[in-house]
Amino acid sequence: MLCQQWRCRWAQPCALLLLLLGPQLVVTHGWQPQGEGNGEDQATLELYFPATVEYAVHVFNQRSQDSNAYKVVRILRSWKESVQTQANGIVFSTELQLGRTRCGKFDEDIDNCPFQASPDMNNTITCFFTIDTEPWRTKFQLLNNTCSEGSTE
Repeated sequence: MLCQQWRCRWAQPCALLLLLLGPQLVVTHGWQPQGEGNGEDQATLELYFPATVEYAVHVFNQRSQDSNAYKVVRILRSWKESVQTQANGIVFSTELQLGRTRCGKFDEDIDNCPFQASPDMNNTITCFFTIDTEPWRTKFQLLNNTCSEGSTE
């Protein structure tokens, strides 16, 4: 009986964590660092890359003429650039497949918004971003952004 109580106490925080992080886990689950960097580069990428992706999508939504928000469908490619920045930041490049959602781009909870499914519209955009970041200071700067409509399948 004591063992069963212990397991339940352990499971409750895990279940709560899954509820809170569920959408983020879905997005980042399929992402694996790419490239032939050393272990330190891979650790840096894993630690700081998710915030960089969030910034890229935020900037995309702000600049978009569309009234609907977009969110990540899939991370197609990503890597840490081997350039030295003035402030010892990190430069990441990534190619993202973004999908149009049913929510407005200024809505509160875009992460939980369902994708828009409309047969008469192309609801995906593929974008390449290069971002200079000092994530430990929450500082990001978009260096390059190029997008094209359509899916990369």
